[in-house]
Amino acid sequence: MSAPIGSFPCRFCGTQVRHSLVDLGMSPLCESYVAAADYAKMEPFYPLHAFVCHNCFLAQVDEFVPAEHIFSEYAYFSSFADSWVAHARQYCHDMQARFGLGAQSQVVEVGSNDGYLLQHFVEMGVPCYGIEPAANVAQTATGKGVPTEVAFFGTETARRLAGAGRGADLILGKNVMAQVPDLNDFVAGLKIMMRPGAVMTIEFPHLLATMEGNQFDQVYHEHYCYFSLTAAKRIFAHHGITLFDVEELPTHGGSLRVFGCRSEDGGRPATARLRAFEERETAAGLGRIETYAAFAEQVRETKRAALAFLIEANRAGKQVAAYGAPGKGNTFLNYCGIKTDLIAYTVDRNPYKQGRFLPGSRIPVFAPEKIAETRPDVIVVLPWNFFGEISQQLSYTADWGAEIVRFVPEVETLNARLPKRA
Repeated sequence: MSAPIGSFPCRFCGTQVRHSLVDLGMSPLCESYVAAADYAKMEPFYPLHAFVCHNCFLAQVDEFVPAEHIFSEYAYFSSFADSWVAHARQYCHDMQARFGLGAQSQVVEVGSNDGYLLQHFVEMGVPCYGIEPAANVAQTATGKGVPTEVAFFGTETARRLAGAGRGADLILGKNVMAQVPDLNDFVAGLKIMMRPGAVMTIEFPHLLATMEGNQFDQVYHEHYCYFSLTAAKRIFAHHGITLFDVEELPTHGGSLRVFGCRSEDGGRPATARLRAFEERETAAGLGRIETYAAFAEQVRETKRAALAFLIEANRAGKQVAAYGAPGKGNTFLNYCGIKTDLIAYTVDRNPYKQGRFLPGSRIPVFAPEKIAETRPDVIVVLPWNFFGEISQQLSYTADWGAEIVRFVPEVETLNARLPKRA
């Protein structure tokens, strides 16, 4: 079989990746929001094509821009999602109870963002430390009292910190492992940071949930890899970390939290939950390359359904706006070719994004108050994984009968419809 254009060596095992998962065409970097002064300037587009390795079954995209260019200044601040902060708070209390964390422990988070999680360990009196590459985001964390190092995480950073007494009893990462181009260097760094008896927890959107839920907008250039438990277990084992438990989470449309320990430590047998989940992935066919081929047609049908809905709404004279400016929303908009002719504007709680334009689509971003000012008939929720939370925030729009919509995993609507505008 000849390799498709753009194939590349697998980030984990080095095998030439040649099996397509989904081709989303050309797209800009999804977190590169356009300033008003740059509106008339060109922005680069890159192929957005996810592949699956037939040797280790790691799903991945090629790297077109160095990570330093993407993450040194970042537009995503975790604290603007209330349910995500609540999720982080619960995690901290659960880990303290399960592993006996206290004043003599050390918790380290890689990709610690704006301190949304570690602030809770600070409140609990558990020493902690964040590692965050984006200086603008790390500054916010420091302001919350969370000690934060501005650095990209890997073996070099890990050796330096571990040598300075910053080794971890609990090391964690939430949705960060997908965002590192040198996967082996990152996982090897986790092992270096782990003290004897330490525990590692890593969360990531589950590839099986992404496929079954038609969540193609989880794919973007900033996400280099997409993990199943099957692939993740193999990667961690290669670097001396043994997985002993897994939890299924509702976040990001279906995520996994895997628990690992140093392989040489022993003493943490695999849970029945881990064994059952491995059997589930095997039954779903994640160990067969043929399983991945059906995903692309599901994605194309979602595009057709979204465009049909928006075209019909605009033909009926309805004003359409959006809520949120997430990376996944930009993947969705650019794949579908949606611009201001179909969605007039979007709003976002993050002041960093307000006054800018979405990459590619150039849809303007306003503060949430814009919704009440313009009273749109249709509001498209782009961060569909927060659909329930955002729908509650928009409950006041029922006063004028606005329809709240999401397109992923399929078209779903809330609230009553309005008659055609005069």
